[in-house]
Amino acid sequence: MATGDLNYLLAAESPVVGLAEAFRAKGHELYLVGGVVRDAFLGRRHETPDLDLATDAPPERVKEIVGPVASALWLQGVEFGTVGAEIDDVRIEITTFRTERYQPASRHPEVTFAADVKTDLSRRDFTINAIAVSLPERAPIDPFGGVADIKARVIRTPVDPADSFSDDPLRMLRAFRFASQLDFKIEKETLDAIASMNDQIETVSAERIRDEFVKLLVGAAPGRALELAENSGLTEHFLPELSALKLEQDPVHKHKDVFHHTLAVMERTDPIPELRLAALLHDIGKPKTRRIDKREGVTFHHHEVVGADMAAARLRALRFDNHTVDDVSELIRLHHRFHTYRLGWSDSAVRRYVRDAGPLLGTLNALVRADCTTRNRDKARRLGERMDELEERITELAAREELDRIRPDLDGREVMAHLGIEPGPLVGEALDFLLELRLEEGPLGKDEAYERLDQWAATKKIR
Repeated sequence: MATGDLNYLLAAESPVVGLAEAFRAKGHELYLVGGVVRDAFLGRRHETPDLDLATDAPPERVKEIVGPVASALWLQGVEFGTVGAEIDDVRIEITTFRTERYQPASRHPEVTFAADVKTDLSRRDFTINAIAVSLPERAPIDPFGGVADIKARVIRTPVDPADSFSDDPLRMLRAFRFASQLDFKIEKETLDAIASMNDQIETVSAERIRDEFVKLLVGAAPGRALELAENSGLTEHFLPELSALKLEQDPVHKHKDVFHHTLAVMERTDPIPELRLAALLHDIGKPKTRRIDKREGVTFHHHEVVGADMAAARLRALRFDNHTVDDVSELIRLHHRFHTYRLGWSDSAVRRYVRDAGPLLGTLNALVRADCTTRNRDKARRLGERMDELEERITELAAREELDRIRPDLDGREVMAHLGIEPGPLVGEALDFLLELRLEEGPLGKDEAYERLDQWAATKKIR
């Protein structure tokens, strides 16, 4: 029933089996639980080497049994019934059988210890995660049909979904996360429960929503999962901009479906959080900038600027770190720049594109390529060729001009010494002038730069 990884973990020489024998000698039970068991039945490698174990022993008793054989102990979660340990280079968490319930906006559950493994498994989010393996016997414990649901590729709660989601409303979002990660279906009763109680997600802390949302985005099937989540009404409570992309189709001026275009762009990107976030949010400025007129048809002028600000505000509300907020909003701000150079790429245009993108250049190019979702093969070919041309021009200019270090030909000290001025705004103006020359014309060399600086200074009546 298990993959090679799980067979190894349950081998006689495994520290997990040895630990189980120590628990048994003290009159206690020990079970392997969690994602590693689910993934074993799926035949996939588990994403983390850490192991989750469950026991009837209370935390103090767990410490007594584990302490002598562990190279390290972690007790941060002991009030919630969890003892962490490292044994023979294997990191484990051992949790006393329990039930749990989250209070609004809390990041920690209210825990009640339980008497048996079935009760403990009933508090798990979904049946596919409510399977245990008894140790040291290595026998599967599956009271809620999780193995059958894995085979059927279905996500279902082990108890009534309304009860499960009331205990922890984040499980509603987690259902879509697993649908994305595993490319599973969500059972109808579970989906119906989410639709009827989706507003309860508002009681969950922004940090917990953020972490679950990112896992959804970098899954194997995020587009279908997000469409299901939007249809259920769940995303309206933490990402209302997504639903807003379902623009009404104008009967005269046809334009593509922005919502489904967005999902398609996202699925064309690599599973990198910042890139997927930028892809998902790159067009959220379109509803606010949408205009229809007889000459131009449907337009979204400056949607990238509006969208960048909207994305930054939404990501801050979800408690993303400043680095992620800045990178994603900048990618959105720049993603339409490519389309402004329809007549070809001058050296100046390439320099400015590279300068503005900075360290985000590769990610920006990946987003731009993904943004081409047209079904018109000829148009898609032309867009691809233009992107190829841009990247070739970047490579050529980089070899000649060190594009990743575009700076004025003179630094601030040289400007001040040459013009005989003190530090201040005038020095910044002079450097900005020289940088514009560098972008327009490429490297000037010191002599030419000083001559141009003199010409600029004359217009300012500095000398």
